[in-house]
Amino acid sequence: MYCEIYGEGEPVLLIHGNAGSIESFSQTIPYFEKKYMVIAVDSRAQGNSIDKSDSLTFEMMADDFSVLLDSLHIKKTNVIGWSDGGICALLLAIRHPDQVIKLASTGANLWPAFEPIKSSEWKSMQREYRKQLHRTWPTAAEKNDWKIAELDDFQPNISLAALRKIKAPSLIICGDRDVIPVEHTVLISKNIPNAQLWIVPNSGHATLIEHRDEFNKKVDDFFSH
Repeated sequence: MYCEIYGEGEPVLLIHGNAGSIESFSQTIPYFEKKYMVIAVDSRAQGNSIDKSDSLTFEMMADDFSVLLDSLHIKKTNVIGWSDGGICALLLAIRHPDQVIKLASTGANLWPAFEPIKSSEWKSMQREYRKQLHRTWPTAAEKNDWKIAELDDFQPNISLAALRKIKAPSLIICGDRDVIPVEHTVLISKNIPNAQLWIVPNSGHATLIEHRDEFNKKVDDFFSH
């Protein structure tokens, strides 16, 4: 697993979105490295982190971050997760609660983020997925791209009951024009004990980029107080 570490102080783990990399946080790292130890990671099968297996789940990635923290001898960390990384941030807090100080999750969802479809279409998608699962791909890169793309078609599958087990103080974020409906983000915040909610005005999915200065300060204030 590839990671880069910047700065010193209380740790902050950065988790990017689908098919992304550390580069997603180019507007985030320079701000936080001034007072935190920033741990920027390429998630499994993405960026410079190579994974040759056939399967990929959000739970696997959340467990990866737990192992990474152990290997770096970091007992607890703050977490900033964007999109798929926001999902991983929630799952890290659910599955490894003692390793999360506070978390900021932006643009996350609890179940597959597509519009409701007919049952027949869903079954057809499942059949096609099973066919591709055993397909011989021309290159390892094509197989890997398919694996990453399919991640969001059938996952995540996080229950509201699981959210209620989160102990870490949480800041749940989305843009008012996010691809994740505002109502869904509100649902997430309502089911995490004492969570704070921030709907960023005039913002799409990339809240941390479109409103970088406000985002960085808001999350920093949340971590600091």
